[in-house]
Amino acid sequence: MKTRSKRYKSSLDKKSSDESQSINNAIEVLGTFDSANFDESVEVSISLGVDPKQSSHAVRGTVNLPHGSGKEVKVLVFTENPEQALDEGADFAGLDELVKKIKEGWVDFDVALSTTSAMKEVRSVARVLGPRGLMPTPKAGTVTDDLTSAIKEVKSGRVEFKMDKTGAMSVLVGKRSFEPAKLAENTEAAILAVQNSRPEGFKGKFIKRVHISSTMSPSILLDNI
Repeated sequence: MKTRSKRYKSSLDKKSSDESQSINNAIEVLGTFDSANFDESVEVSISLGVDPKQSSHAVRGTVNLPHGSGKEVKVLVFTENPEQALDEGADFAGLDELVKKIKEGWVDFDVALSTTSAMKEVRSVARVLGPRGLMPTPKAGTVTDDLTSAIKEVKSGRVEFKMDKTGAMSVLVGKRSFEPAKLAENTEAAILAVQNSRPEGFKGKFIKRVHISSTMSPSILLDNI
């Protein structure tokens, strides 16, 4: 903990100010921060102006990052035809046996996809998958009969985002090892995807604040979006 505190304080000292920065400038500053002994993830944290208590204000969606997320993604597919899903690149595929394992507490995967017909069985594990953000839904594009495209998109950098109970969300945009230009393009794509998920009929300022940070770094406020 002392090591982290020292690193964090050192990075804070390198922030020129608490004023907002353009995406490119913020990523440049982020690159000057002391790094950890692993390739840190970079995220944008977004505060929304919606009322999280209103179901009509729920915000959820996906973004296809142009340069990928840098994260190795384990994909599980609920399907009656597991051989096809495995051939397309899924890490786990099946139906009844996977539902049984999940009921027993197994959740060693990052994204769950499901065919439309398999959803009847999948709903029985909604209480396990839902709180972990793993439940397949049509809105997130994780319930689909085009498994070839879905698996490819998830593996190549499709990232899901979902608002929490406070009206905020974090979206993975890459790794600190990414070239600054690629990290900037991923960040722009993520913010645009969130903007495009604005609830129909919502009035007022949708995106209130956006910060960017890496796993072990302070956050940097981005210019008003």
